[in-house]
Amino acid sequence: MSSTPLKSAKNIIIFSTIWWGWATLYFKLLYVDYQLSGQIAIIDTLFTNGLLILGSLLLINIFRFYNPKKGTFLYLLVLIAAFSLLWTAIVRYGLAAILYDNDEYIKFLIHSMSIRFAMALLITGCVALFSTVWYTQEEYKENEQRKRDAEKLARDAELFNLRQQLQPHFLFNSLNSISALAGSQPQQARKMIQQLSDFLRGTLRKDDQQQISWEEELKYLHLYLEIEKVRFGHRLTTEIVSGPETTNLQLPALLLQPVVENAIKFGLYDTTEAITISIIATIESNQLIIKVQNPFDPETSRPGTGTRFGLSSVQRRLYLLYGRSGLLETAVNNNIFTTIIKIPQA
Repeated sequence: MSSTPLKSAKNIIIFSTIWWGWATLYFKLLYVDYQLSGQIAIIDTLFTNGLLILGSLLLINIFRFYNPKKGTFLYLLVLIAAFSLLWTAIVRYGLAAILYDNDEYIKFLIHSMSIRFAMALLITGCVALFSTVWYTQEEYKENEQRKRDAEKLARDAELFNLRQQLQPHFLFNSLNSISALAGSQPQQARKMIQQLSDFLRGTLRKDDQQQISWEEELKYLHLYLEIEKVRFGHRLTTEIVSGPETTNLQLPALLLQPVVENAIKFGLYDTTEAITISIIATIESNQLIIKVQNPFDPETSRPGTGTRFGLSSVQRRLYLLYGRSGLLETAVNNNIFTTIIKIPQA
């Protein structure tokens, strides 16, 4: 239900000022132009405009519950005309009953009924038009808000679904590695369990839409990389390059983990050699630019093929959060696969 325009103090002041000005003009018309006595002019002004004010308030409230749509404005005109006729009749017999002993005024009253009806029709028409426009705008705002809320719920659900698909993938890999280490290297297995616990504790606290600093994101990335280094040992080396100007730049929480996981997958899975994964952060044109680079063997690994679920999920997440495409790009050059992420800054 739309809120009434008289809910705000500003609109009440405007409404009162307009009616006060109109009542003053009406009194002047009776007292100066038609030369009625001051007492009669005051009674007529208060009774006539008091009823008109009450009627206007009633109309405003009616349109709060009934807002005419396109093609139904004929009913609006009928309602205004009926209201004006009813108001005219009440004024006619009400003032005649109050000032019954003044024959001269009664004659004036009867002769002025057509003018009073036209006045009521004009004023109530303005009130009806204002109310219709007001409630139409309010309804539009409410519909837009409901639409935004629905879109936000859908976006949140999709973001949550993306995270739920990513987390088990990483978790299963880690558990398989822990299982493999439990027999031959129990100390390493215990260390990996502790690291996995710390990582998951941090990720579960983060909202998909929460913005964190680059420095904080690196803390969680280090936890993830420590787990992966237990799995791959000396074969995995990471190089992180970022300047002090990027420390407080903002990005969505836990955005890099699936990107780095993708780099590890295509860099290590099909080779027995050691590799170095580079993560470089810079700022350009008010954007945090993150480059993740990994070497690959073109004979055994195809980073441009496969499901690429990690990268596609990151790309989808960026689009949902920023409403822009093109925030994730990939490139292949001299057996180096590069993922480029652009994070707009407020």
